[in-house]
Amino acid sequence: MITLNVKRRTAPGSTPWALRREGSLPAVVYGAHQQSTPITLETREFQKVFREAGEAAIVTLAGLGQPVSALIHEVDFDPVTNHLRHVDFYAVTKGEKVEVEIPLSFIGVSAAVDAGANLVKVAHELEVKADPMNLPHAIEVDLSALASVDDRITAGDLKLPAGVELVGDPEEVIALAQEVVEEKAEAAPADIGSIEVEKKGKEEETKTEEAK
Repeated sequence: MITLNVKRRTAPGSTPWALRREGSLPAVVYGAHQQSTPITLETREFQKVFREAGEAAIVTLAGLGQPVSALIHEVDFDPVTNHLRHVDFYAVTKGEKVEVEIPLSFIGVSAAVDAGANLVKVAHELEVKADPMNLPHAIEVDLSALASVDDRITAGDLKLPAGVELVGDPEEVIALAQEVVEEKAEAAPADIGSIEVEKKGKEEETKTEEAK
């Protein structure tokens, strides 16, 4: 279990900007059985955990009296600097299912792609429903199922771990092998100027013949 040390955010005047300048990250934790609580944590510590766990792993928030099991629910980045600005944690309860988007991990080799087809990855995450304690870190997509051009893998084709349910349309396309379409070279446009010159030359030639 991954643990993050947090503090309640109760000090007056502690603006998000001031906290970030000190190396702290403003955040909040809430849930069906957890009162919304403003907190802070070390930015560097969170960055390390986020790289390792992502949004599909349970983390334990320590420092609130009792440990709180939570998912990293939403991470806000500055659109200009891409620096972390705020994090939402969703407190979970064992046995109570949650809906989460799990990253897809593409494995295997496609015979169609080896033969020259294009591999198109349509989705990179899959929304599932499960007990938080059963959430997988990633869901594998075996590309060997793409044996021929136009073969496709849908959400319903994926093998989900026990206790994990698919949310959404099972016919949603995850990946496919697509035929490579070569662009035909466009025919060069006719040179209108040369045609007109040629036509004019013939007309003058005809007039000369008539004059004789």
